Amino acid sequence: MDNTKQILEKYSKKFESELSSFSPKESSEYSRFKEEMVHKLSSYERWAKSLGNLITIKVAEKDRIRIQKYLDIAHLDVTPSQALTLSALSMFSVFFATVLISIALYLIYPQASNILLFAFLGTIASLFIFYYTYSMPQRLANAWRLKASSQMVPAVLYVVVYMKHTSNLEKAIEFASQHLEGPLALDFKKIFYDVEIGKFSTIKDSLESYLESWRDYAPEFIESFHLIESSLFEPSESRRIEILEKSLQVILDGVYEKMLKYSREIRSPLTNVYMLGIILPTLALALLPLASTLLGGIIRFPHIFVIFNIIIPFFVYYLTSEILLKRPGGYGETSVLELNPEYEKFISKKPLFIAFLIVFPLIIIGISPYISHFIFNKDFTPLSFNIELAQDMKFFDFKKINNSTIGPFGPIAAILSLFIPLSIALFFSIAYTQKTKPLIKTREDTKILEEEFTNSLFQLGNRLGDGIPAEIAFAKVAESTKGQKTEGFFALVNQNIQQLGMSVERAIFDSRRGAIIYYPSALISTSMRILIEAVKKGLQVAARSLMSISDYIKNIQKINQRLRDLLAEVISDMKSNMTFLAPLLAGIVVGLSTMITIILNKLQTMQAAAASGEAIAGFGNIADITRLFDVTQMIPPYHLQIVIGIYLIEIIFILTSALVTVDSGKDPLKEKAILASNLKTGILLYTIVSFISILLLTLLAAIALSGM
Repeated sequence: MDNTKQILEKYSKKFESELSSFSPKESSEYSRFKEEMVHKLSSYERWAKSLGNLITIKVAEKDRIRIQKYLDIAHLDVTPSQALTLSALSMFSVFFATVLISIALYLIYPQASNILLFAFLGTIASLFIFYYTYSMPQRLANAWRLKASSQMVPAVLYVVVYMKHTSNLEKAIEFASQHLEGPLALDFKKIFYDVEIGKFSTIKDSLESYLESWRDYAPEFIESFHLIESSLFEPSESRRIEILEKSLQVILDGVYEKMLKYSREIRSPLTNVYMLGIILPTLALALLPLASTLLGGIIRFPHIFVIFNIIIPFFVYYLTSEILLKRPGGYGETSVLELNPEYEKFISKKPLFIAFLIVFPLIIIGISPYISHFIFNKDFTPLSFNIELAQDMKFFDFKKINNSTIGPFGPIAAILSLFIPLSIALFFSIAYTQKTKPLIKTREDTKILEEEFTNSLFQLGNRLGDGIPAEIAFAKVAESTKGQKTEGFFALVNQNIQQLGMSVERAIFDSRRGAIIYYPSALISTSMRILIEAVKKGLQVAARSLMSISDYIKNIQKINQRLRDLLAEVISDMKSNMTFLAPLLAGIVVGLSTMITIILNKLQTMQAAAASGEAIAGFGNIADITRLFDVTQMIPPYHLQIVIGIYLIEIIFILTSALVTVDSGKDPLKEKAILASNLKTGILLYTIVSFISILLLTLLAAIALSGM
């Protein structure tokens, strides 16, 4: 007994000394997870933390809960008080700056006519900034949910496939977290590591806590995981597999039903956006040339620029934002842009520089009327080019009124002004095309590869089910897929195995020679990971896993195709309105404006020639007409065309972003690629229609007035 006590005392002292000097270290996996979770502070967070701490605003409990919910979803390290303070300070800063500048302008230029307009716009801007910053947590939360929810179906798929051969929820969630992309991957890692660090005692408790955040947004996601959890308690293997398959069907059906409902609900709001944001403003533009003369010059270029290039686009942006906030998740583009091998080209600034060099000459052409008048002090008439029609018409037609120069009113100036919106549209179209073309090609090739890979997976599963080892099965599938894109993948794996003596895992995932390097697809990578994991359990388990993946992917593709069919009508209607009808109407308006200017110019010339103001047959007293429709009070067609062109570009930007989000969720790559196409189509059509309408209507007006 004494010897035993001495031994215990000896080693207990040794253990105590070792424990006192022991400092626990985090696992390398958890350290990496923390690095992934620590995101860079966004601009909103920086502003909220700096301005939000200047004063403390008490938030009503109801609002605090609502704002905190959005902040938590968006993973923002901001308090509701900071968010509200930022909104209030932003609004008051802009408002007081507007007041001070307006007072200063009045004291310096008491006769200035645009001070009230500036004050009004400043007030509107302050209210808009308050709305924008106040709703920022909700919009950031919605953006996060859209990105995360696009991975919901793959998440359930990975968990189900893993649990089919290994009924272990913790391992299944760990497996899913390793192969998911984007925000949902981090969320799943957090579920796993919350158990590791002792926040929750079981993976089930941690999962339940996380699923609660999707209660109001994706109940089908919660129901699927509850079915997965219930499969753990099934003694029958067949019944367990049936419940796991049911869980995936539940989320597929839930996503389909929500998108079906959403596709019906957005028809009316999108129609309202089109009518209020495109049709009515375009009709109003048609009335502006005459309205500006009738109102005696009250409406000027700055007014229509503010209304049509600032206020109306903001209004359209607000309407589309409200539509997008209601979009359900679970459907959309699932690939993460940053993982694309061509991503460096997407973030490069070089395409912007190249695009600017291309469009810069067009900008010079667009402002050439001002260059000709103010630098060379020169204008042209039809006689300058030996054209006898409309000899008194000037090409640029600047007018001097009370020592100030206004214009240009000429038809050639209106035609040259078309190059300004054209250059802006081509700048973005060229830059975005260069940025997105290689990535879009890579994505399309990957999608074709994945569609073929679904059938190849089934063949691989069949070979494994026949008892053929995986090393030989790849060679068999490579032979049966000749002529397809997937042939190269299986042939490369077989080559690595046969010639380099690699294992299946190294043949696929080796950092230097692995086949996955040349076929960067999340689907292929995950399927092969599942294969390697399942082969450890036996060839039959691997065969069933691959066949299950093949069946589920086919179901997902069918659901996605149905959803695209549902949204196709809405999207095609809006696209045709945006890139065809709106440019067509706007181009005709530009031509009408030019024709009206020519007619009023001719009447003014006739009135000046007839100093006595005698009546001319068919016109009455010209002096009365020119006094009522004074061309110098009219908005020059040059300026009106620029406003219309920029307005169309803004509308195309806003509606393209909205339609891409409706169709595919938050997808910057697709958005920029389609935007480049829509800008080129819409603005080129607008330029052509405007050019033709200006020429034809100018010629018509010249012929009609030639006999006077």
